[in-house]
Amino acid sequence: MMKLKEYSIPFSGLKQGKHSFEYNIDNKFFESFEYNEFNDANIHVEVQLNKMSTMLELEMKAEGTVNVFCDVSSEAYDQPINSTLELVVKFGEEYNDENEEILIIPHGEHQVNISQYLYEMLVLAVPSKRIHPGVLDGTLRSKAVDKLQELQPKEEKENKEDIDPRWDALKKLITDK
Repeated sequence: MMKLKEYSIPFSGLKQGKHSFEYNIDNKFFESFEYNEFNDANIHVEVQLNKMSTMLELEMKAEGTVNVFCDVSSEAYDQPINSTLELVVKFGEEYNDENEEILIIPHGEHQVNISQYLYEMLVLAVPSKRIHPGVLDGTLRSKAVDKLQELQPKEEKENKEDIDPRWDALKKLITDK
């Protein structure tokens, strides 16, 4: 797990109750994880820590944009991101992060690092298929989009004469219950 110092939350000196932390994440954060899918990033993260006597509850909310390339037109655009993640931190004998919603840290620890959880939350917030808004509404003009429209298969209208009449008899069985 990549540990960035600025994303470590020291909880040992905090009183029980809720505490807030804020982070502004840019592309350097993702570069530290050797993730270079984003051209640029501008994300604001709010972390709400609820300290209890036996555990910690973390609620992370992220909002912002990442600049990515469109999968259809290869044009760069700003993809909005809005994501949340809840994490429970418990204390145990040894470090265990196998469960994605529960983190177990040793009893002697005095801080928790959330950089890996922020990284995963933000990367998974970006859609797997990235489509420029201009492609969706038809306002983007580029050579790639024009070529795709040119090569798109022509729709053929189905003729009623081409349909086998036995299918009509089967359709009647479904509706005649």
